[in-house]
Amino acid sequence: MKRICVLPGDGIGPEVIEAAVTVLQAATDELEIEYAEIGGAAYDKTGSYLPDETMDIMRASDSCLFGAVTTPPTLDYDSPVLRFRKELELFANVRPIRSIIRQPTRPPIDAVIVRENSEGLYTQNEVFDDEGVTTLRKVTRKGCERIVGFAIDYAHAHDRKRITCVHKSNVLRASDGLFVDVFRQVAESKGKGLAFDDQLVDSAAMKLVTSPSSFDVIVTLNLYGDILSDVAAGVAGGLGFAPSGNIGKKHSVFEPAHGSAPDIAGSDVANPTAAILAGAMMLEHLGMTEPATAIRDSVSSVYGSGHLTVDVGGRHGTKSFAEHVASMVADSRQ
Repeated sequence: MKRICVLPGDGIGPEVIEAAVTVLQAATDELEIEYAEIGGAAYDKTGSYLPDETMDIMRASDSCLFGAVTTPPTLDYDSPVLRFRKELELFANVRPIRSIIRQPTRPPIDAVIVRENSEGLYTQNEVFDDEGVTTLRKVTRKGCERIVGFAIDYAHAHDRKRITCVHKSNVLRASDGLFVDVFRQVAESKGKGLAFDDQLVDSAAMKLVTSPSSFDVIVTLNLYGDILSDVAAGVAGGLGFAPSGNIGKKHSVFEPAHGSAPDIAGSDVANPTAAILAGAMMLEHLGMTEPATAIRDSVSSVYGSGHLTVDVGGRHGTKSFAEHVASMVADSRQ
């Protein structure tokens, strides 16, 4: 039995996470689920966007499934997402992007973006002066070695063939230059059987749109990975198709890559696919390969049979789509 902390959050978070939990419970009886508060709902109740009680539950769990939070427009906002990534040492962000539905105007994509999750510009180290704000960016050798090693291990474990290092070392010669140097060194020592190359981030962004099949695994720094994964999700059909995982040596948090979308919250039109696939990623990470595969196969089969969600021109809302997937997953266990 695996203990899972479920964090619904704000906006459409509770809706898509409820859909994901429905599918997870259809796939396996080996999950013990405990809910915890995060985001605006938590702040309204406790005065904290990430209460200590929630962190305690996250630390005690085998993994976590998270929805989304709404960011208020205040400078003193303490992001609960950045906080749990830091406190749980979730140094790797993994975002697999795969075309599930056929789109005549877009080429198919099947790539994985591995993003450094603990450094770069997301350290929130900003200094005010009379002229404005200076944001300090941190790139360490340890952080580079850790994320490149993770990407290589991921490629080997998932039968991927090539890793592309994405950077901007022609401008940021010291920091991105360090990342590229470490990439080449670690690739040479650990990357037997894999092909390696590197690209500038602007070129990579263009190629993700024009020729996404040229990518297999991308490893990159924090900000670049955040932006490129949304570009890639757009190629695949939108953020509703983009799951992600925040992974460390001990802890993990899986989530849809989209935001809280408060403008459509409560209307049952949010696409739950990313949250459902994030649940499958979580199961796979926990060694529960068979139910994870059943979920992914069922999602593809439901779309393949014409049951489309509203965001891609279909008629199915959040609940009805999840029910179709859960039914197919349950049938696969018979």
